[in-house]
Amino acid sequence: MNIDEVLQLLEVKQKKALTRLQELVLRSCWEGKTYVSMAAQAHYGAQSIREVASQLWHVLSEIFGEPIAKANFRYTLELRPLTKVQQQLIKKYTSSKAPNLEFPSGPVMLSSHFYIPRSPIEELAYAEITEPGCVIRIKGSSKMGKSSLMLRITDYTASVGYRSVNLDFQQADSAVFANLDKFLRWFCANISSKLQLESRLDDYWDEEVGSKVSCTNYFQGYLLEHLVCPLVLALNEVNRVFEYPVIAQEFLPLLRSWHEQAKQTEIWQKLRLLVAYSTEIYVPLKLNQSPFNIGLPLKLPPFTIEQIQNLAQRHRLNWTDAKEAKQLMAMVGGHPYLVRLALYHISHSQVTLKELLEQAATESGIYNDHLRRLLAALQEEPELGAVVKQLIAAQDRIKLESILAYKLESIGLVKLGGDRVNFSCELYRLYFAQVNFGTE
Repeated sequence: MNIDEVLQLLEVKQKKALTRLQELVLRSCWEGKTYVSMAAQAHYGAQSIREVASQLWHVLSEIFGEPIAKANFRYTLELRPLTKVQQQLIKKYTSSKAPNLEFPSGPVMLSSHFYIPRSPIEELAYAEITEPGCVIRIKGSSKMGKSSLMLRITDYTASVGYRSVNLDFQQADSAVFANLDKFLRWFCANISSKLQLESRLDDYWDEEVGSKVSCTNYFQGYLLEHLVCPLVLALNEVNRVFEYPVIAQEFLPLLRSWHEQAKQTEIWQKLRLLVAYSTEIYVPLKLNQSPFNIGLPLKLPPFTIEQIQNLAQRHRLNWTDAKEAKQLMAMVGGHPYLVRLALYHISHSQVTLKELLEQAATESGIYNDHLRRLLAALQEEPELGAVVKQLIAAQDRIKLESILAYKLESIGLVKLGGDRVNFSCELYRLYFAQVNFGTE
């Protein structure tokens, strides 16, 4: 059995959800971490962690009828399959506690039953965000779960007394990017507003020292000075800034300079940067200016077969072996949004898996709206459409100019392998092989 099944059995036994700390202890023990490292990550004393673990070992020993402890936890349970009785208990329990099935749209809510952790990503992020002056970089193409992960990181930081500001660059008007000064004033004004502080831009802005120094002075002299706790600045869809090279070449090095200042100035240690983006930066920057080669990099992977099965179970589907999960994986490549959309429709008995796969790339399929949005994106940039035509004709990976490859990767259409690209899943290959790229 896997760790998710162990957690579910514990919830069945206790007849209530595990606490965040209990889940952290079990997942960390499964990965072989020490109690001391868990304590540092969770901001608890090591003795408290041991006490929580001791209670869990006692319950697990009762469930399995033999002594379970940290030393034999994974070794004993990983090789043991769930019994039919245990499968039925889990199914009954999850059905009774499952909320209404949510249509997958936007970030997965904190209260949602359908968020699938991608260990050890969450644990690494929770540990790193407590480091003074840290930078965490979250990379993943469109709808891979960046916003959902950021939501959980900022929720975790709130639980340890930090303030956080979430800023999504997709929400910025195009006029904001007219010039660097306008952009940085918008940036500072938004952060002030989200912190419920009066905007005092005119007190700190000085055209003689320039926009970047003014912005830095505003942060140091006003925002950070005002706060008695760390500030997590969560910047989502930073790749939007890449589209404006003049601004990107000034703003991105500015973020890095703040991280560097934390090594020298105590007040800058309050700032923790959480940066999410969809593709590699394609704006030319010197290595010592880029914020994308510092800090903790977290790349969001597709779901595994095991994670698809777990999510199917949460949708009350009886996928007891890996057959169905493998079939869905073969079509959508483990893409979280595409997987969730399929499970949502199947669980509502709107379509069978067989029908879904047969219709997936057609206008009558459940992915039609998503596929048409991708098509519209290609029609807006004909050079991207031309690349997709090349991919279809080649029937294999092709070599591609970096900027084009990164743009296609950002919308999730391709995956990169060295200097070559290919469709990220079979669904896209089937759809674009039959679609008309001309204006409609």
